[in-house]
Amino acid sequence: MKEIICPNCKTPFTIDESSYADITKQIRNHLFEEEIQKRLSIAEKEKEDAIKLAEATVKNALQEDLIKKEKELFEKINQKDAEILKIKSQLENAEIQKKLSINEAIQKIEKERDTLANEVKTKELEKKNIESTLKQQFASELQNKDAIIKFKDDEIERVRDLKQKMSTKMLGETLEQHCELEFNKLRSTAFQRAYFEKDNDAKSGSKGDYIYREKDGFGNEIISIMFEMKNESETTATKKKNEDFLKELDKDRTEKKCEYAILVSMLESDNELYNTGIVDMSHRFPKMFVVRPQFFIQIITLLRNAALNAMQYKAELSMMRSQNIDITNFEDKMNKFKDGFSKNYELASRRFKEAIDGIDKTIKELEKTKAALLSSENNLRLANEKTEELTIKKLTNNNPTMKARFDELSKE
Repeated sequence: MKEIICPNCKTPFTIDESSYADITKQIRNHLFEEEIQKRLSIAEKEKEDAIKLAEATVKNALQEDLIKKEKELFEKINQKDAEILKIKSQLENAEIQKKLSINEAIQKIEKERDTLANEVKTKELEKKNIESTLKQQFASELQNKDAIIKFKDDEIERVRDLKQKMSTKMLGETLEQHCELEFNKLRSTAFQRAYFEKDNDAKSGSKGDYIYREKDGFGNEIISIMFEMKNESETTATKKKNEDFLKELDKDRTEKKCEYAILVSMLESDNELYNTGIVDMSHRFPKMFVVRPQFFIQIITLLRNAALNAMQYKAELSMMRSQNIDITNFEDKMNKFKDGFSKNYELASRRFKEAIDGIDKTIKELEKTKAALLSSENNLRLANEKTEELTIKKLTNNNPTMKARFDELSKE
């Protein structure tokens, strides 16, 4: 137990330990609360003082920065004012210079205007003189052109009248004369050993127009061709076809013992088949061709060159057969050569077609025609090279019988 004296009435009283502890705790809590409130008041005051100090510091810094910015702004304003004054001065000078330049340009333009006006007047006079001269020249040329056109019309009418008066026989003879003339131009240079004359033998009841034969220096016939020339007038009522003459031509070829038959024809002028170049008619009759007059020399040259290249092999083949030599492989290679030559010929024929198509078109297509002809020439050259490269040695390469026979002949 504890004895406590009341501070007001001074009366002592006793309390137990638990009550004493509660009273002590209350006193301690009250003191703690007062201490906390005191410390909070101090902290609040220190906070307010710190805030005021910070505000004063910031305010001073802002004032210093503001003073600095105002100073810089003032300097920039002064600088801009100076630049503005400078620019105003430059603008005033530029305006003055501009006015001077405009005045000079106006004076120059006015001067050029006056010069051009004078030149225009001069050109107008020249133009009138030129127009007058051209009108006179055009009138003169027009008169000459009319005269030329009239002359051409008269010439065309004359030719038409001549064709109407010409008989069928005369038309045919005209084509024959053309072909004979073309051949004779080259006879002394390209066909020195050739025979090309009219077929006058009509014992069998019919005859062709011309026979071409050529022999080598030993009298061996290289090639023979029976020619038939057909033409017709534009006013002929009954139009003939090329096929109408093929059978009779084949008969003449056989009777006169010619190797080839060629119809040189102007018939069916609108038929594209015959306008393409050399037309092979072997599917109808053996070794027969139909050509236009412009291919007359070309077909002779083509067949002649092929015959010349095959002549040597024909002679050797004849000798081998007479000696009873096995020529199976030889004939196979000969056929292979013929097939190769035929392919080159067909390709050349197609190129001739392209050439004729180009000739029938405008002048702008002439370059294309030239290329086609050159390509055709190249294929003919390849065909000739194939014939030149073909030798007895190559032909007998895989034939032991012929090789042995040739070896024996070499030893002899």
